[in-house]
Amino acid sequence: MSSVEMGEEDEIVDQEAASASASRPQLSSSSSLREALSSSSSLSLREQRHDEEEVKLKWAAIERLPTLDRLHTSLSHLHAKANAADGGARRLQPVDVRTLGAAERRELVHALVTDDIQKDNLRLLRRQRRRMDRVGVRQPTVEVRWRNVRVEAECQVVDGKPLPTLLNSGISTLSLFTTMLGFKRNQERIHILKDVTGILKPSRMTLLLGPPGCGKTSLLLALAGKLNRNLKVTGEIEYNGVKLQDFVPEKTSAYIGQYDLHVPEMTVRETLDFSARFQGIGRRAEIMKEVIRREKEAGITPDPGIDTYMKAISMEGLERSIQTDYIMKILGLDTCADVLVGDAMRRGISGGEKKRLTTGEMIVGPSKVLFMDEISTGLDSSTTFQIVSCLQHLAHISESTILVSLLQPEPETYDLFDDIILMAEGQIVYHGPKDCIMSFFESCGFKCPERKGSADFLQEVLSKKDQQQYWSRTEERYNFVTVDQFCDKFKASPSGQNLVEELLKPYDESKGHKDALSFNIYSLSKMNLLKACFARELLLMKRNAFLHITKTIQIGLLAVITGTVFLRTRMGVDRVHANYYMGSIFYALLLLVMNGFPELAMAVSKLPVFYKQRDYYFYPAWAYAIPSFILKIPVSLVESVAWTSISYFLIGYTPEASRFFRQLLVLFLIHTGALSMFRCIASYCQTMGPSTVGGTLAIQVILLLGGFIIPRPFLPNWLKWGFWLSPLSYAEIGLTGNEFLAPRWLEITVSGATLGRRILMGQGLDFPSYFYWISVGALVGFILLFNVCFATGLTIKNLPGTSQAIISRKKPTTFDGRDQGFPMDTKNGMPKLQAETDLTANRNGRMVLPFTSLTISF
Repeated sequence: MSSVEMGEEDEIVDQEAASASASRPQLSSSSSLREALSSSSSLSLREQRHDEEEVKLKWAAIERLPTLDRLHTSLSHLHAKANAADGGARRLQPVDVRTLGAAERRELVHALVTDDIQKDNLRLLRRQRRRMDRVGVRQPTVEVRWRNVRVEAECQVVDGKPLPTLLNSGISTLSLFTTMLGFKRNQERIHILKDVTGILKPSRMTLLLGPPGCGKTSLLLALAGKLNRNLKVTGEIEYNGVKLQDFVPEKTSAYIGQYDLHVPEMTVRETLDFSARFQGIGRRAEIMKEVIRREKEAGITPDPGIDTYMKAISMEGLERSIQTDYIMKILGLDTCADVLVGDAMRRGISGGEKKRLTTGEMIVGPSKVLFMDEISTGLDSSTTFQIVSCLQHLAHISESTILVSLLQPEPETYDLFDDIILMAEGQIVYHGPKDCIMSFFESCGFKCPERKGSADFLQEVLSKKDQQQYWSRTEERYNFVTVDQFCDKFKASPSGQNLVEELLKPYDESKGHKDALSFNIYSLSKMNLLKACFARELLLMKRNAFLHITKTIQIGLLAVITGTVFLRTRMGVDRVHANYYMGSIFYALLLLVMNGFPELAMAVSKLPVFYKQRDYYFYPAWAYAIPSFILKIPVSLVESVAWTSISYFLIGYTPEASRFFRQLLVLFLIHTGALSMFRCIASYCQTMGPSTVGGTLAIQVILLLGGFIIPRPFLPNWLKWGFWLSPLSYAEIGLTGNEFLAPRWLEITVSGATLGRRILMGQGLDFPSYFYWISVGALVGFILLFNVCFATGLTIKNLPGTSQAIISRKKPTTFDGRDQGFPMDTKNGMPKLQAETDLTANRNGRMVLPFTSLTISF
């Protein structure tokens, strides 16, 4: 930042002081007034000197603290009480920034950033920068370079429509096996990016422009290290001279996508606090320690407000961060901070606020590199300008590296950027300063009209349909200039030559910072990751308490109804009434298994947000799976107790306390196992349709092999092994043995065997009494197995819609209405396909290529 910029704030302060001095009333020249003025001035000077000495003593006391305590302690007005002697003013008091409450954080942020957000945010960043420059401490900076980056995708060629039908999916799967046997596959490659090269420097705002489907999203994902692994990527991408594979780019940079994926049951503040907690503070604590150390050596007293704020954002592991209040303030989210995000079925914040929340979710972290993809979607021009203006301040003063993709920015928003990257057909047409781009196109024969927006001109001048209207050489005949021709002219232009020269120079490591790159996958320790996930899952359970309470009441009512259905005032211990007991046991198991089916829908609804946060390295899959399992144990216990305590004595099971609790234990385990099984199915099926089919199929299988509908002796010999793979089998063994091996069923003997044994033998459940504990152990094993498979599924599966693309062999229709067939490859008789698009899955999993009429289906 130049000295002129750094001095703007001082000039403003001087002007305000001068105007205040000029507006003072002229005092009378009488001696009495002079004496009064002299006495009051001397008194105020003495009070001022006293206050200054008191503040110095407090700062000296803070400086004598140990380093860690000094990092946590500052002087602030937040905890101070109003002093009547000072006219109600509050004096500075020591405050521990770790103990700041919600009201105190909001008060501090409001004192630093008032209603004039742009000016106050600029002033806040400058005051932080001035403090660090005064003691010679630099912030980490990152320079991003990429050379000859090429992204390709393999597409399966099929006859007919390129839709993900059952036939096409089967052909695609079959081709995998034929390839393994050495046969050729009907595949072609589509080029998404073609040998793109560029450089992003710190303290620069770069705008990425281009028509839809030109490769903007793919470039952003490639630079952020988030491209789909199914795509083939070649070329070099470096951060500060270090290749992507040598550090963790997902933690060094922040990619802000086009889609707003948030937990609807959480508020705006909770969403940002959760994101800030998992992203950590980066190197803020180390930088702050160095700043206060040098200030102590130089005898410099910092500004209290800035010192409190900088120390507060340097605290690691806080559940509530002041950085959240700051981001909400500059993004205009403070008015809806405590409103639920909501979704299509829940009323929440607006679409524009969700888009701002998506941006704030990533910039709340410590990342110094930001890749932002279409952040203006759903926002008005004023809000877009405000957000980009704050990003400009962040880039110029905090020395961040920012690349923003916008489709149609307004002229005032366009003017905020320093550099422009213009893309078309997977190639970079221009990459350089914004001031030189118009002269480049003028040298190519195209000029932007006076009343035409620069961004609109830059995108239309590449289109065959709109290019001719900007032709400025009237004396020459117009011929359409292709993208390849523009690229060749750019390489020969001064901007292109400067770009080549900069890339030829090796990165100057003296400009870098040892802490600029992240080499750790996660920002928190394993224990803190688990605590944070537990806290969020507990919060979501509280928000969904109505559902859990309703399910408990429902199962209680069903227990009453079931108890009255099976109620017998004189229930006999005989073979006839044994069927009632056996039926009630099976019904209880079936009811508790089906009661876990809603867990399937809840798990599926959370998956999109989970995949997003997992890919951003917020937390691993196991940290998400463990709380999901453990915190549902009390739910299973309450529902099992509600059922057993009501139905046990109404039906008339053996009136023994030990057998009551044994039945409760088995019912609790089968309910927990059902919840685990449905979560596991959801993690692999991923969407509601396949998950419902998978869940229904799983229920049918375990019922069929459970030994009640078809007793074990009557199962086919080749299928008897399936009895031991059904959790319901072990639950029936435990419950029937618990009831029919009771003393009252052993007192009657029939044909040399007790009545209880005869009943169990008829169902094929005649096992020794110790098999109860074997059944309990088996149910526990199933629970653990389902949860391990759940965590594994969360780890290995990705968002649905990122499978191999499908294209048609049929000839397409070009944009001018003419039919044009594919040029054939003489080697293998396959069509040569050359089309550029962003092969990033959209919500429908289906895209239309902009340069041919091929349809790509994922």
